[in-house]
Amino acid sequence: MYKNFFKRVFDFLAALIGLVLLSPVFIFVSIGLYFVNEGKPFFFQARPGLNGKIFKIIKFKTMNDKKDVKGNLLSDAERLTPIGAFVRKTSLDEIPQLINVLKGDMALIGPRPLLPQYLPLYNEVQMRRHEVRPGITGWAQINGRNAISWMHKFELDVWYVDNISLILDIKIYFLTIKKVIIREGISQEGQVTMEGFNGNN
Repeated sequence: MYKNFFKRVFDFLAALIGLVLLSPVFIFVSIGLYFVNEGKPFFFQARPGLNGKIFKIIKFKTMNDKKDVKGNLLSDAERLTPIGAFVRKTSLDEIPQLINVLKGDMALIGPRPLLPQYLPLYNEVQMRRHEVRPGITGWAQINGRNAISWMHKFELDVWYVDNISLILDIKIYFLTIKKVIIREGISQEGQVTMEGFNGNN
């Protein structure tokens, strides 16, 4: 009952309240990023959601679009702006995803939505992470986030799918707050974010 009904009701109400309470922060960060990103404070990207259905995720834009002389985007580290680095470290870049939660694209808690090009690379078990709505945070995020391997992350995602409960979601919620405060697992060692998934081989 919780997984199929009450979880969605709770997500909608919590996202609505969250957007209202965080509106001053939302506006302040939007203005700051508007100026450093040439009028583009938000980042939109296609991501697979429930049952692999594609939706547009909304995040604060933490990297600019600067390119080299050949027209190729510079590395993530070179494009990460100072305010973008702060927004990323404090996880404020996740706030706009509350809009995705209101729309029903996402949940507060669930496997993180990755990239569409990863879909054909999953094995049958890994694909099960799409049996639920993706989340702003999840079991993998409080157990290593970007600092763990892809294989371990997928194992944690599928474990969550099989063990969803109100108590588990509450636990993940409070542990996420702890992770944000201590800024743990934001990136892999030597990387600004995390290296892309290249399959199981």
